[in-house]
Amino acid sequence: MVYDSIGEYDKALEFYQKSLVIWEEVLGKKHPDTATSYNNIGEVYRVKGEYDKALEFHQKSLAIREEVLGIKHPDTATSYNNIGLAYKAKGEYDKALEFYQKSLAIREEVLDKKHPHTAQSYNNIGAIYDSIGEYDKALEFYQKSLVIWEEVLGIKHPDTARSYNNIGLVYDSIGEYDKALEFYQKSLAIREEVLGIKHPDTAQSYNNIAVLYYNMRNYPKSAEYMQKAVDIWGMVLPANHPNLINSKRDLAMIKKKL
Repeated sequence: MVYDSIGEYDKALEFYQKSLVIWEEVLGKKHPDTATSYNNIGEVYRVKGEYDKALEFHQKSLAIREEVLGIKHPDTATSYNNIGLAYKAKGEYDKALEFYQKSLAIREEVLDKKHPHTAQSYNNIGAIYDSIGEYDKALEFYQKSLVIWEEVLGIKHPDTARSYNNIGLVYDSIGEYDKALEFYQKSLAIREEVLGIKHPDTAQSYNNIAVLYYNMRNYPKSAEYMQKAVDIWGMVLPANHPNLINSKRDLAMIKKKL
């Protein structure tokens, strides 16, 4: 869906809901395409920060996929993965890890250890370890995903950019700021070129660089990058989205240091 990929989530939701109505009526509620529609709506709600709604639609999708496609199907693995994403966003890391590991087990068996979706699972498990402070494990899984994405998708792909970004997060957390900046800038360069200046992921890169400069006590640079993040998220996210709220709060805090 074009609207989803360019960050126009309300329009994406509108069209996904239209497709759902048609598929439920024409194909029935237990059809794989209906499950895909539930999945897509769930992902839009997740990106919009409405995590309980996201879980509701992803669980509907999963129920269909488990029954119709089976446990060891790539689409079932996708549902497990996306439920994990919603739980991570809610801060429920044990549940997120449980679903990520279910997804990974299927993907390693059914797809391949060098498949982009397998790399996604490695990346997401790395993110859990990062969130709970197990940085060595986080780096291990992030680097596994990076190797696959660089080889299979290429250097200038959004997923490769995500790996660079996440490795930067770990180095930032352990105080290796030069390495963190190196990986953040690699990620930002790809996102600006491939996704564009006004994409939420590009804003995330600006945000992360801003936080890094704050940790380095370079407050003017920190304010410059955080303002960029606030401007983009203000255009593409709803006013109550956690990313927008947090970045505005952080910008105000940074400006007090100037």
